Amino acid sequence: MTSAAATARLDRLWRRGRQFLGSRLAIMGGAMTWVSDRNLVAAISNGGGFGVIACGSMSPDLLAREIAATYELTRRPFGVNLIGMHPELDALIDVCAEQRVGHVVLAGGLPRSAAVKRVKDHGARVICFAPALVLAKKLVRMGADALIIEGMEAGGHIGPVATSVLAQEILPAIREVPVFVAGGIGRGEAILSCLEMGAAGVQIGTRFVCATESIAHPRFKQAFIRAAARDAVPSAQLDPRFPVIPVRAIANDATRRFLDTQRQVIDRFNRGELSQKEAQLEIEHYWAGALRRAVIDGDVENGSLMAGQSVGMVTREQPTAEILDELVEQAQRALTRRWRDPVSTTAAGDTAAGAVPRLAEVATIEVAD
Repeated sequence: MTSAAATARLDRLWRRGRQFLGSRLAIMGGAMTWVSDRNLVAAISNGGGFGVIACGSMSPDLLAREIAATYELTRRPFGVNLIGMHPELDALIDVCAEQRVGHVVLAGGLPRSAAVKRVKDHGARVICFAPALVLAKKLVRMGADALIIEGMEAGGHIGPVATSVLAQEILPAIREVPVFVAGGIGRGEAILSCLEMGAAGVQIGTRFVCATESIAHPRFKQAFIRAAARDAVPSAQLDPRFPVIPVRAIANDATRRFLDTQRQVIDRFNRGELSQKEAQLEIEHYWAGALRRAVIDGDVENGSLMAGQSVGMVTREQPTAEILDELVEQAQRALTRRWRDPVSTTAAGDTAAGAVPRLAEVATIEVAD
């Protein structure tokens, strides 16, 4: 397969995702609080991907200013990620409508049907996270226009199932809407694999943390560059009576002290010094403000270094456009190698349109298309 043929093949594989997003590449930027601001979002969109603003705990006024500032940096499409439990969610949705945002990602648990309807009534497309097949089907029935399936390899708040398992469970069963795969994706070969399983595209976060346009503190970026995949670990829970929402981050002094804090709080509870509710709140409040301390202030020992396991593939600071080009080139080279190595085509998986073609079929398709 020639380079041109590989490009054409890749374009066909993620055509549905590109058309849905309105971008040249079906690569969504993961919405990372304090990182995915106007600068990184615009850079991803300008580079051909689809940037997504991380609203997090922003007020409606602050979000409106962030969206407006992003428009000043790019004329390409981008989206906004809203947390479903935000107390002003309806107002945030209205802000997105007023600012003509075409895609809204509802995150942080199963969204309310009223929230999905409100976004759609404003004319925007709704993208939701689906942690299991049964919920994926429910979200489609609720009106979700696209889904993201994110495995436990991702950074930040994670579920219990790996990306590869979620992909096998959900991609063959959901055809009504585009499905984007996230979690541990750091190279173009992985993107290609997801597309061939039926994904419309992918979402990538960790690889963009060390983009030149990222406002993350230099010490935060250096922590990513030095880290290996095994350094990004989920937060530990010591006692099932006091559940800890698992968060994947690079291990540091803060993660080690969190274990000590849990032990001390549990001991005080066992001695009757704290109620269960008081003990739970102390444990939950440990990480308050920790992400900002790391990302913005550069306190990489006392802050939270949220990162996916693909952090091991972050080796240097690069312009966003260069990262995107590198991912695409890796996918294209993987396709080209299949032409040169017939053995690699005999065990290819399924695509959204059926089985991945073997060499003779590829040649026919390239001409026919």
